[in-house]
Amino acid sequence: MWRLGLIKKLFSMSRKFILTKEETLPENRLTIAYRDELNEQQFQVATIGNGPVLVVAGAGTGKTRTLIYRVAYLVETGVAPEHIVLLTFTRRSSNEMLNRAAGLLDGRCKRVRGGTFHAFCLTILKQYASKLDYPNNFTILDASDAADVIDVVRSTSSINTKGKRFPRKGTLQSIFSSVRNKGVAVGQVLEAGYPQFGAFTQEIELLFEEYSRYKQKHGLMDYDDLLIMTLKLFSKDPAVLFEIASSCRHVLVDEYQDTNRTQSLIVKALASVHGNVMVVGDDAQSIYRFRGADFKNIIGFPTEYAGSTVLKLEHNYRSTQSILDLANHLLSQAKRKFDKQLFTLKEGGDLPGLVPAPDDRFESRFVSQLILQLREQGIALREMAVLFRNGHNSFDLEIELGRKNIPFVKYGGLKLAEAAHIKDVLAYLKVIENPRDTVAWNRILQLLEGVGPKTAGQIIEWIEADQDDSFELKERPFSTAYIESLRALFVMLRSVKTSESTPTSQVEAVLAYYLPVLKRVYYEDFQKREQDLEHLIGLTVSFGKRSELLDSLVLDPIELTVIDVEAVKDDEPPLTLSTIHSAKGLEFKVVFIIHAMDGIIPSSYSVGDDESIEEELRLLYVAVTRAADHLYISYPSLQYRRYDGQYFTQPSRFLESVPEDILELCSLVEQDPVELPSHPAPNQLTSSGTPNQ
Repeated sequence: MWRLGLIKKLFSMSRKFILTKEETLPENRLTIAYRDELNEQQFQVATIGNGPVLVVAGAGTGKTRTLIYRVAYLVETGVAPEHIVLLTFTRRSSNEMLNRAAGLLDGRCKRVRGGTFHAFCLTILKQYASKLDYPNNFTILDASDAADVIDVVRSTSSINTKGKRFPRKGTLQSIFSSVRNKGVAVGQVLEAGYPQFGAFTQEIELLFEEYSRYKQKHGLMDYDDLLIMTLKLFSKDPAVLFEIASSCRHVLVDEYQDTNRTQSLIVKALASVHGNVMVVGDDAQSIYRFRGADFKNIIGFPTEYAGSTVLKLEHNYRSTQSILDLANHLLSQAKRKFDKQLFTLKEGGDLPGLVPAPDDRFESRFVSQLILQLREQGIALREMAVLFRNGHNSFDLEIELGRKNIPFVKYGGLKLAEAAHIKDVLAYLKVIENPRDTVAWNRILQLLEGVGPKTAGQIIEWIEADQDDSFELKERPFSTAYIESLRALFVMLRSVKTSESTPTSQVEAVLAYYLPVLKRVYYEDFQKREQDLEHLIGLTVSFGKRSELLDSLVLDPIELTVIDVEAVKDDEPPLTLSTIHSAKGLEFKVVFIIHAMDGIIPSSYSVGDDESIEEELRLLYVAVTRAADHLYISYPSLQYRRYDGQYFTQPSRFLESVPEDILELCSLVEQDPVELPSHPAPNQLTSSGTPNQ
């Protein structure tokens, strides 16, 4: 694991260093009028000098815009674009920033090295993997593939789990991921999140070690390995670290509050030569602890980087001051935070409303009624969102929206690359790219008629033993039940392997072989799946190499597959339903926060854990700050438990101390008990479920 001592070790090497000053242009000679384009806080961030800088950027304060101007300023003042690294959490956001920076200045900004942590580490490992005894054409496993590998390792290990409630492959994958992302022992992860498996600590530790050995033997890396192995490379070969860090004159990191411990160590390593690192984030939006995000990274930055500067962005451009007053009040309850006070010059705006409803059904009727009323007043459905703590909190509302014929989309579906038929096609490409990828081999072999898990395993053993050519079907005692289909598979694989065609042509060649398989295996809905495959072909056009395509679909998976989301036939874009976690980064004119009661926000599982309670508070803050103009927070006053019967609820404890001049208490009045028609006229919308303020 990376240690600070390694940085010191770099400078004990027999090298000579020459310190040079970067030439900067006076402000009146710059192309961009930074002072005119930015507010005073943004200007300070964009034009600050060298050294470590933490930018605490409140919600809606234009941090992306500020980062863009920071990139442009560095380039315009003489920093070579190739020496700037911009790390983000999605490839889309990185591309957007660099394209906008290029639009501000010129094409030089497109040469900035931008991307996600995983993508950046992948470029390093593709060059230096051999130093870690990995092939440079190693395969990347997504979460489900990693779970399959764990299952294979478990089935062949000496661990006896018969008659015992041993964790399943998906749970083991989550445990292993937590171990690596948080940098803690297996026992600590089990104690914190899986106490029911504490008795198997030694067995799980052994399985973890065997899983690591299996991956190395077969040239496989999972998603976490991209970060862990990069740190291991830096530790094993300081000269490689020095070479890479020397080329990173300025390191910029977006959404730093979402980084895990490993990512923070990578940032420190990249900045170890020049010391110029700017991280931008909002401690109040650190809500991904369950994914391994470490709140201490952003809170501890000033201590971790001696002599660092802390700047703040507090001018909000999204919400009314009434909404910001509620957000500021919520933040005042936090114990560990950077002090900031969001403000806006935006005028007007009603107070946010707290709406107790008699029960779930009444809450759903209120929300759907008000959505229709606001729509009639000119606010489009796409400009409204309903947010909730857990996916199941919206089930009753979804039924009510269906009754009212209100179209909606719910965030959090299957990724395209996770759909079974897409994984099939990618598996063919993976074995062509890396013939040692036993996971992909196992998948495509079992698509052959007459081949089950046992037979697939035997064929894989033969493939591994043949060092000459994995795609030559030599004389073997194969069964006549599948010999012809196996021969056809090898012919296709060899044909694609030996061709020098584009990834698009390769995918088309695989599909020509695969479509009959698709119709046989997925007979009930193969036509829908064919549409996804057409979509996949369209995605391949932008890639020059097969390896780039495979890496991209793991690093930045495409959302939405027609198998899971039917096309919306309504004549307008739909309403958004979303968990709060999935809504981070989005904004809407109108936001409804439903089921805002104690036990949900905060979750009952967080009670007794101060860190968890603090994160639940930040979660509510994130939900509140998604709203631009109107905010309604509701909860059912009466709930039902299977064994306890009905019980009265309480609003979220975070809302108890909010003064009424910040959060207005509303009451619902049933004016007309008759159910409204599916398409009510505007004058009917006030008859039921409208807040009486």
